[in-house]
Amino acid sequence: MLSEQAFFEILCDETRRRILGLLRREGELCVCELYYALDLAQPKVSRHLSVMREAEMLSMRREGTWIYYRINSQIPAWCDRILAQLGEVWVSSPTQLQDAARLTGMSNRPTRCCV
Repeated sequence: MLSEQAFFEILCDETRRRILGLLRREGELCVCELYYALDLAQPKVSRHLSVMREAEMLSMRREGTWIYYRINSQIPAWCDRILAQLGEVWVSSPTQLQDAARLTGMSNRPTRCCV
């Protein structure tokens, strides 16, 4: 279960907050969509995803060669409430808006057959 310590350590990192903002907005994204939207190197994004997955903040599923991430639906209610409050901030955050715009402009986004 996601601990208080792990949750706040995740939130302390800007890249992880950006990932969470995109996942709250989109629901589910693959690694390629995340590193494109964040304009960061794939290994850096994957490392952050791994930390969040190990803390049980994120869940993942595999579809062919693609791995999709989403916020774990089993996180404690208090975590979900904090993320909801942050979602209100992220709606007008210049960084989050830039990330969302890059993602929208991404060509060849993978199509999901089963979400």
